[in-house]
Amino acid sequence: MPLALLALAVGAFAIGTTEFVIMGLLPEVATDLGVPVPTAGYLISAYALGVVVGAPLLTALSTRLPRKTVLLVFMGLFLAGNLATVLAPSFGSVFASRVLAGLPHGAYLGVGSLVAAHIAGPGRRATGVSRMFLGLTVANIVGVPAGTFLGQAMGWRAAFLVVVGIALLAMAGIAAFVPRQPSPPGTGLRHEVRELGRSQVVLGLVTAVFGFAGVFAVYSYVSPMMTELAGMSASGVPVVLALFGTGMTLGSLVIGPLADRALRPTIYGALASLAVVLVVFTVTVHNPWTAAVTVLVLGAVGFGVATPLQVLVMNKAAQAPTMAATSNHSAFNLANAAGAWLGGVGIGAGLGYSSPAAIGAVLAVVGLGIAVVAGLLDRPGRERGPSARASEAEAPEYSTLS
Repeated sequence: MPLALLALAVGAFAIGTTEFVIMGLLPEVATDLGVPVPTAGYLISAYALGVVVGAPLLTALSTRLPRKTVLLVFMGLFLAGNLATVLAPSFGSVFASRVLAGLPHGAYLGVGSLVAAHIAGPGRRATGVSRMFLGLTVANIVGVPAGTFLGQAMGWRAAFLVVVGIALLAMAGIAAFVPRQPSPPGTGLRHEVRELGRSQVVLGLVTAVFGFAGVFAVYSYVSPMMTELAGMSASGVPVVLALFGTGMTLGSLVIGPLADRALRPTIYGALASLAVVLVVFTVTVHNPWTAAVTVLVLGAVGFGVATPLQVLVMNKAAQAPTMAATSNHSAFNLANAAGAWLGGVGIGAGLGYSSPAAIGAVLAVVGLGIAVVAGLLDRPGRERGPSARASEAEAPEYSTLS
């Protein structure tokens, strides 16, 4: 992996670790801050709120800046938010620090995707994006379990202090190895918003919401599903979570080259496979071994949706892709919230702990339907205004992917 892509992946690793490690440290956080565990859970929502708000806001403020500079600023803001979490004395201040840490999440990953695609070169852009996203997937294998262990042994703030160190390392790598890329000529906030409003971009974002909501409907409740249905002990749950992260990593390695060859068919295949795996999970979840294997596959096909959808919205907003690329991560976090809520609705309605998988399958099918409709509408002669023609003329490396 080129050192520039590795530096971007280290930043993604820090982001993935801070987003998910708090889920395993909620009891410690609650005890230290003197609040109930459910109240401490609001800190997860605080981070997601920061992501949803920060992606479009920070992008709007940075459209004319060089991308390397933007990446350094975003990672610096992320570092500051996590350092504030380490130093925050009360629940309210920790809540505010988690919002601050979440603000640059989507903006960094969106701009980083554009830079990774540029570094990888024509014909390998999806592969470049998937390599940067490896940082997110490896975080679920290494960063989150290690951070949870460290937080339990040395206090929950220690985990976030390590994230600060990783963010500093990422900034050093970006400064040293990422090539300078000026902002595309003629771009600005108005141009970015216009490209974001194109129908294919909007359909791509909506596909991301439904497809990823299917994943998070299950992932949010995988712990009680394993203990209540599969018969695992609580000590086995971290192993299952690591299997999910392993699946995400394998999926990321495979999906990039596939998306480079055939973008839309890869999206269709990933969403269809996700729906099938979720249906199968309603059966296999009742045995610990089959449940563990299915979680591994779920991680692979679930995260397999992320890279091709990221590249799709970049392609369809090729003249000014920054806002679209960052907004895709807002869509993923909306999917996180919606999937968790809908899965909880199924359980609360008395449908059992297997119901999130069935609900997730329906969401994946809806996402597949939207993706197919988008593909049918994206025929020669449709949505071919001056902006689209200019995009294809100026960015042929993108048009070959769509």
